Amino acid sequence: MKIGDKVRFLNDVGGGIITGFQGKDIVLVKDEDGFDLPTLKSECVVIDTASDYQMNSPVNREDEEEMVTKTLPQVTERSEGNALSVYLAFIPDHIKELSKTSFYAYLINDSNYYIYFTYSSRAEEGSEFLVRNHGLLSPNSKVLLETFYKQTLNELEHLNIQLISFKEGKEYAGKPVVDVDLRIDGVKFYKLHSFKDTPFFESPALLYDVIVNDVPYQGVKLDPAKIAQAIKQKKAVDLGVRPARVEDKSRSNDIIEVDLHIHELLETDAGMDNRAMIEYQLETFKKVMNENLKNKGQKIVFIHGKGSGVLRQALLEELKRNYRSCKSQDASFREYGFGATMVTIR
Repeated sequence: MKIGDKVRFLNDVGGGIITGFQGKDIVLVKDEDGFDLPTLKSECVVIDTASDYQMNSPVNREDEEEMVTKTLPQVTERSEGNALSVYLAFIPDHIKELSKTSFYAYLINDSNYYIYFTYSSRAEEGSEFLVRNHGLLSPNSKVLLETFYKQTLNELEHLNIQLISFKEGKEYAGKPVVDVDLRIDGVKFYKLHSFKDTPFFESPALLYDVIVNDVPYQGVKLDPAKIAQAIKQKKAVDLGVRPARVEDKSRSNDIIEVDLHIHELLETDAGMDNRAMIEYQLETFKKVMNENLKNKGQKIVFIHGKGSGVLRQALLEELKRNYRSCKSQDASFREYGFGATMVTIR
């Protein structure tokens, strides 16, 4: 299956055109009313494929020029548009219901260049790509890449965007091929202030730079252990305590503390019910665990509070299901009371 294929639903009436993909098993099918419907691949049957290259039907020069003219019309250029600027934008369908709304992903071309693009994701840095969308983007325009819900955020954590730019029918200054990795912060999708007014949309958007004024985005790699150590030092300075000496990770297994209280993770939990909060806290727990699985002997204290014990039980079940080799125990009562669990990576 590929974008543009016409499909019919196996277990339902109707069908439509494939407009994108969500992960490996879900396709977005645009129905006759113009809505993108997330549907399992296994429930779709291709009844007409998108046009492929016809290798046995060569196009003569006159027809080719006519096709190019129709496909790539001349555009009115902006004086500031000769520097390449491209952005990735996320827009909530209902901004006042961030905990349950769907989101739209757009690629914005703020330049005078045509751009061939690929929009891909991968499980982690260094792993293989999965193309989520690709195509040709006209100058000074934007294109809808996909529609998704918060359940898809894990798939979007590591994105890659590649760009090839050109102008049609005129001389132009060549631009290097752009190949940018973006790290999408899922926490921002829960915060209202993450979505700001932009020149590109009437609704507030979460904007990521791909390339701005010919300068591609350069990702910064952060060490979670060093971040935790820096936070400890800042707290010590605020309390007037001499900061602890930073030791080489290879020679010391400092305890990492992670406070899972929702008010520590989010600036506001407005619109979130208890289930959404638990799911977010569990996602934070799994993210920290996965980042430290290679650090044998590392001790991590998850502060969950006493409360009703729902979160603590959920953490223990997650450990049994996906982190069986790791050891868990109640953290120091003197330091944390009844509200913390210590996990040792093995």
